[in-house]
Amino acid sequence: MESGGSFPFPPPFDEAVRRHERELMRYLMRATRDREDALDVFQEMWLRAYRAWPTLASAEGVRPWLYRIATNLCLNRSRDRMRRARVIAEDAPEFATDNSGVNGSNEGVIHLRAAIAALPRKQREAFVMRKFGGLEYEEIAEALACSPESARAGVYQALKKLRAAAGG
Repeated sequence: MESGGSFPFPPPFDEAVRRHERELMRYLMRATRDREDALDVFQEMWLRAYRAWPTLASAEGVRPWLYRIATNLCLNRSRDRMRRARVIAEDAPEFATDNSGVNGSNEGVIHLRAAIAALPRKQREAFVMRKFGGLEYEEIAEALACSPESARAGVYQALKKLRAAAGG
């Protein structure tokens, strides 16, 4: 049965997997920039989705709901990595101040990830869903339980803050 039809309940789980797995894996590859991390998040995302599947109210919200799970897992993973890096840096201060071996482009990526992580939660989620996931503002609004205008404003404010953090 087609999930976009008049059937008000979520499609069978295996249909949702078939319909969205490639798109979500591409999103996770872009979001994590690491195949192993993307695969780990991908598996965890489907596990969480499967566990919560019975609570899903309708088929219309499946795509943004899956993106929200994926985005939250990516953000959690990034936040955990930053915490571990901070602990390592505190334990070895000579590495924290010596940037001689750091590639400039890696430094920029690290700065961007830190700037994204520093955004307020809703702005960060809206930004990641829009720029990394390619979701429409209506889908972001559904995933974040807000209006499309609020989702658009969140992405705009996030971009404004990220540009300021980048010095431009």
